[in-house]
This record gives sequence, structure tokens and C-alpha cells, in this order.
Amino acid sequence: MGIRIAYAGALTALLAVGPLAGVAHARADLDCSDFTYQEDAQAVYDRDTSDPNRLDEDQGPDDGIACEVLPRRSAAALPLATAVPTLGVQGGLGGSTGPADFERAAGVALVVAGGGLVVAYGVRRHRLRGR
Repeated sequence: MGIRIAYAGALTALLAVGPLAGVAHARADLDCSDFTYQEDAQAVYDRDTSDPNRLDEDQGPDDGIACEVLPRRSAAALPLATAVPTLGVQGGLGGSTGPADFERAAGVALVVAGGGLVVAYGVRRHRLRGR
């Protein structure tokens, strides 16, 4: 009975590693403290006006203006392109959306090696019982 529990635990651990690898790279949401300027928060709000990040949560009715408490850039400092968040990958500028190729390959190799060890242990144990 104990060996079956060990096999089930090892199998569960091996199957759980792969699907959850990308979850660690996800970011749940943004809030006004993630931005330096109001225009940056507004650009994120304008991408999805259903406001899943709750950037338009000031007092009073929702008016479509995100993070009104943040300072605004002066007119001379505004870039010609659209404003973007200032926090790099966390703010949505480039970066990886999941594990890199070498990380995925290393994970698969570890899962295969672990599975091989579990199978080898089971075969060895089965052969020793037969003696």
C-alpha cells in the first residue's frame, strides 16, 4: 500500500510541474501605483475600457479618466508616439510572456528523468520480490 501512495505522489508531482510553469510569469493586475504619469495609466485604460484593472476608481461616477491623482506630463514633454507604462515588463513593455525555451527544455528533461527513476525503482523492486 505504501509504495502505491509513493507512486501516486510522484506521478501527481510530475504532472503538476508542466502546466503550472507559465502561471508564475503572469501578473494579475495593475493599479495607479504602477504608473508615474496619468497618461501612461490612461493608455492602459483605453486598451480595455471595461476597466479590469480598476484604474477609473475615483470618487463619483466613472468618467473614463484613469488615475486622476497622478501627475501629468507637461505639454512639451509629451512624446509624439502613444504613451506607454513606465514599469518595463510589469507595465507591458516587451519581455517574456512565459518560460524561455531553455527553461521549458530543462523542465521536460527533469520530468523525463524523474519519471525514468520512478519506473526504474518500480522494476527493480518488482524483480527483487520475484526472488
